[in-house]
Amino acid sequence: MRVMGIDGCRAGWVATIRPLAGGDAERIVAHHLDALLGLPDLASIAIDMPIGLPEKIGPEGRGPEKALRPRLGARQSSVFSVPSRAAVYAEDYGQANRLSLMTSEPPRKISKQCFFLFPKMREIDGLLRAKAAWAERVHECHPEGAFMAMNGGQPLTHPKKVKGQVYRPGMEERVKLLTERAAFTPDFLHSIPKGVGWDDCLDSAACAWSAARIARGEAMAFPENSVCDGYGLRMVIRV
Repeated sequence: MRVMGIDGCRAGWVATIRPLAGGDAERIVAHHLDALLGLPDLASIAIDMPIGLPEKIGPEGRGPEKALRPRLGARQSSVFSVPSRAAVYAEDYGQANRLSLMTSEPPRKISKQCFFLFPKMREIDGLLRAKAAWAERVHECHPEGAFMAMNGGQPLTHPKKVKGQVYRPGMEERVKLLTERAAFTPDFLHSIPKGVGWDDCLDSAACAWSAARIARGEAMAFPENSVCDGYGLRMVIRV
């Protein structure tokens, strides 16, 4: 059996796949997510994308973000505030903001950075609602949460990017953890396919590490007592 970690990228999606028992990893870039979720012999899949969209958003956000954010210290800004299902399915930014204001307490608008992720949120939401078998083995993950778990429960010192540009000390900090704690080779971690950022590659590798922990029953859950959305999708980040 294998495990897979997935992150979004300019080309669509980038996946890191490796045997559950350990061994060489491979990377796949796909334009559509179903090409990855349908691969055979996968014990678990961890993806950096929200799974489960509430109808209403409370004061501190959706349950997974609310639970994970305090654990990340200075890195907590990497955890986006996911709006309601209605806002995610809005046709444009103005409508999304109007719906978000109507379905959040206190009323909140949506960042442009989060809005640009909506097509990918809708893609995974539609696939998991349509195929129950996929929903059972696909788990929401967060790379910074994975790196925190990899780092003995301590948030990382440096960000991955500064002002939208790759920040070398932060990337090297993550490469070191993935090499020493997750047994990825430096050559693999420095191999960057076309249409994929270096940070996307490292994030998908971190998610693959978490996918193995999920398959072995070792992953941390945020929150520990999770709930499902209106379509039965469990809202929990596992790392």
